[in-house]
Amino acid sequence: MSSFTLSMTLAFTLLAVAASYWQRLALERDILIGTVRAAVQLLAVGYILYFVFHAPSLIFTFLMVAVMVGVATQNASRRGKGLPGVQWRVLAALTLTEVVTIGLMLLFRMIQPTPQYVISLSGMIVGNAMVVAGLLLNRLQGEVDARRDELRVLLSLGATPRQAIQDQLRAAVRACMIPAVDSLKTVGLVQLPGMMTGQILAGASPIVAVRYQILIMFSLTSAAALCSIILGLLTYRLYFNQAYQLAR
Repeated sequence: MSSFTLSMTLAFTLLAVAASYWQRLALERDILIGTVRAAVQLLAVGYILYFVFHAPSLIFTFLMVAVMVGVATQNASRRGKGLPGVQWRVLAALTLTEVVTIGLMLLFRMIQPTPQYVISLSGMIVGNAMVVAGLLLNRLQGEVDARRDELRVLLSLGATPRQAIQDQLRAAVRACMIPAVDSLKTVGLVQLPGMMTGQILAGASPIVAVRYQILIMFSLTSAAALCSIILGLLTYRLYFNQAYQLAR
């Protein structure tokens, strides 16, 4: 894609701005700021990745993945505002999800241990896990708020925090898994995912692109399950105090 062609993509932004102005949505400023930020961030990442891909040491790969996990942790933790220690719990869930998922890919030689594969796939896995973590924290809080009286009754009857909150925790995890499961059911029929489309546009065989996309879809589903379950088990106790009373 030439620089001129790239500049023409601003037509999509102008179209969004025009639609916002037409409907008086007051989103013109946010759209323009988002456009500038996206362009600057992506260009900066592009140059950083170019350096990392050609660097002789794998330390830069680990640093890149660590930055991804750190930023994702900071963003997802905002959904659990007010919960003490939620940030390190999100960090633990995202880190374990990344290590297990990429570790299995490397262990079974699904991918090569190179920056191109590890960083690219880690970005997808961590990004997906970040969304799942945010959904889990948001949904679990909603479940607790909606069924607070039920929780108090169960606790008064002698239930442990885990026994009392298990239905809410299960509902929150199920809600986080729905987007991943729905994507599995409709991929290829409703949507052609980004990685597959990118490879095809780059000239790769559609069969090869499909194989890599299957790897992505299955790994993202696994990552969603791992992240939601791990974070749920690490977080639910924060809603109770030392006396097994509902504290939040």
